[in-house]
Amino acid sequence: MTGAALRVAIVLAGLAAATTATAAPDFGEITMQENKSSITMERGAVVRGPRDRRVLAVQFTGGQYADGGTTILEELKKRGIKASFYFTGDFLRTPEFKPLIERIRDEGHYLGPHGDKHLLYASWEQPPKLLITREEFDSDLTANMQEIERFGIPKDKARFFNPAYQHYTREIADWTRARGMVLVNYSTGTLSHADYMLDDDPRYRSSEEMVRSVLEYEKQDPDGLNGFILHMHIGAGPGRTRDHLYNYLGGLLDELRRRGYSFVRVDELLKGL
Repeated sequence: MTGAALRVAIVLAGLAAATTATAAPDFGEITMQENKSSITMERGAVVRGPRDRRVLAVQFTGGQYADGGTTILEELKKRGIKASFYFTGDFLRTPEFKPLIERIRDEGHYLGPHGDKHLLYASWEQPPKLLITREEFDSDLTANMQEIERFGIPKDKARFFNPAYQHYTREIADWTRARGMVLVNYSTGTLSHADYMLDDDPRYRSSEEMVRSVLEYEKQDPDGLNGFILHMHIGAGPGRTRDHLYNYLGGLLDELRRRGYSFVRVDELLKGL
């Protein structure tokens, strides 16, 4: 048994021994359509694909660190799985990341924009308020797209845009659509997006907690993880030393595949948009 598989096996053992169930997540403003072949939107952004098939997309973002890059690509390659990666322009311009980015491209994964400078587009209050102008947004996304094109990826192959911090307003979604692009966030209900949190962050979640949240959610949601967009990061940097979710990735993928799921790129999950 590999290290990744062993880690997830330990999580599964803990789940089997548990006597309490986690409450179903609060989707807030997210409205899921009765028609399971429809996508789910939030403030103009796609947050989940069709729920009529046992298919999901795994996506990774990167702005500054890439310590999990090689591990992630190796685990995906072993299983023949294609994922989706969104990088900032600054990430794409970093010389040491060039081989990793070229490998992502050459191995058939989706490579799309994450904003050039990782700008915070909206305030953290609820509902969020717009913090940038249309001109600033267009300039930021245009610069990001130029860097993607330098890796040989044409604009029409990088239409799906994940905003910095996965935070946005309806205006951001509208401006994205006006460019012929699609704003994509992640599906809520799990903790996988918390893998960037540093050791001293009071919100810190262990990788075991994150894996457990994915597997528990899969059992609780009537549609399981059908159409799910599972979000992670390609690196957390030197401030996170206790554990890393990417070291659990292989085992998590194996368990989800055992439960009947297959994996596609985000542009494949949302084909037709």
